[in-house]
Amino acid sequence: MIGHLRGQILRKSPQEVVVEVAGVGYRVLIPVSSFYRLGGEGDSVSLRVHTHVREDALALYGFLTAGEQSLFERLIGVAGVGPKLALNILSGIEAPELTAALREADVARLTRVPGVGKKTAERLVLELRDKMPALAASEGTPSSGAATGLKDDLLSALANLGYSRPEAEKGVERALREDGSARFEDLLRRALRILSGR
Repeated sequence: MIGHLRGQILRKSPQEVVVEVAGVGYRVLIPVSSFYRLGGEGDSVSLRVHTHVREDALALYGFLTAGEQSLFERLIGVAGVGPKLALNILSGIEAPELTAALREADVARLTRVPGVGKKTAERLVLELRDKMPALAASEGTPSSGAATGLKDDLLSALANLGYSRPEAEKGVERALREDGSARFEDLLRRALRILSGR
């Protein structure tokens, strides 16, 4: 079983990345949150991997943090939640927000994730609610440098989208001024709106 990959990004799209390791390209399915934090083509990447084996397929699911991987593995342990839906859930709601929604039994918030109906949301809460506090504690460790790294991540994402450094800095600084507590994806969208003049 493959548990970890370190290599170069050959190509990436919002839900998958191809990582070249020693001349072999591994197709790894990823949540959208990981897509935004990955570098560009040719950059090196290190992913935690969950290998999912079925009779007709072998699929790799990749995560940048231990917390996201742990959440994914707990989600697929719930009856009726396969890896595709689990990845969709992690793409539709940030890991800390998902942890809070499960702990607080916020079914309404969970059903706003595409593909999650009321019954699935209730089953997720029922099976995972009591398992969330320990997970939340371990989730907090990687974010110590998050505030300082957020601006760099946003600048890098805009550079990958073709914006010049001065343009990117202008958009990012204004987005952070307007709402510095927002998530990465929301800040990136805000910066893109600012730069496109909308």
